[in-house]
Amino acid sequence: MGVIACVVALASALSGCAAGAGSSAGASSALSVASQTPLTELEVLEDPKSYVGESTATLVSESVTPVTDDPEQSLPVTVTSHDSDGDVEVTVSDTSRIIPMDLSGSIASTVFALGFGDSVVGRDISTTFPEAEDLPVVTGSSHSINAEAVLALEPTLVITDGSIGPRDVVAQLRDAGVTVVFVNNESSFAGAAQLALDVADVLGAPEAGELLSERISSEVAQVSAEIDEIVPADEDDRLRMVFLYLRGGAGVYYLFGEGSGADELIEALGGIDVASEIGWVGEKPMTAEALAEANPDLILVMTSGLESVGGVDGLLESKPEVAVTNAGVNRRFVDMADGDILSFGPRSADILDALARAIYAPDAS
Repeated sequence: MGVIACVVALASALSGCAAGAGSSAGASSALSVASQTPLTELEVLEDPKSYVGESTATLVSESVTPVTDDPEQSLPVTVTSHDSDGDVEVTVSDTSRIIPMDLSGSIASTVFALGFGDSVVGRDISTTFPEAEDLPVVTGSSHSINAEAVLALEPTLVITDGSIGPRDVVAQLRDAGVTVVFVNNESSFAGAAQLALDVADVLGAPEAGELLSERISSEVAQVSAEIDEIVPADEDDRLRMVFLYLRGGAGVYYLFGEGSGADELIEALGGIDVASEIGWVGEKPMTAEALAEANPDLILVMTSGLESVGGVDGLLESKPEVAVTNAGVNRRFVDMADGDILSFGPRSADILDALARAIYAPDAS
């Protein structure tokens, strides 16, 4: 987990009965780009490969919209917790004080989108959307769990995915009587839809989970269809992209490949994931040889990561192997906030839309 830990890197107390009929308010699309000019009506680049200059992808709104304001809930519920040493059955009987935590903030945004935001009492460092920003942070800059900080908040339920630790800290929480449930959290759009179902099951609110899962899938499908219409028809004209994780102060330069989530993001953006093309799997330290073989036309980065290396100028000066790529020559970098760019969850479609605008219509984004 040491490599991934540098990444990113994305109810009331009830003990028995249903909480009543759930409201369907918000069940329709919450896509915040709906008020914007559709991607298909933008003046997009005729030749994306020839564009010179960097751009920033920005969400119209960072907020997470609940799929319902009054989720129907039934507790207790017994669910399968996917612990690292094997699946175990865990009974959840109290969701009055929830701490959701993972590397990307995806679990927290899912809990809020399911309508349980008022029950969240703490957050991980990657959870940065407005509704959660005033909550106490229980993970450090290295995404490690602070057991004392967690226990001080007296949580009745912790939902995590194993992407942060250490493991003995999680065990310590259980020993202290906290209900801890591990859920699967795949870095993909399909994974975001499944996470909605799984987290909802933990909260005893499967109907809200169905609504949210359907909303995520339909919104992503809508934006994907628009992107398909604006990318070059000829695959040879499509942008060859890579995702670089940068932390200049720590000397960390990672190239993200197959299975990292960046591959799915690039594919959805109509690009060619050249890291996967050259056989790069997961997250590994960037090498001059790999970058030369990939020779990307465009490089995706986290905003603070780019700032940590002195911006585009600093990166090109300190890393000649980046400077000589097509992306380096054309200064073709697209950055996005750390808590957004790889956060697969309720805002997946908004993130995809914002990146597409920065890539294909940079002067309008």
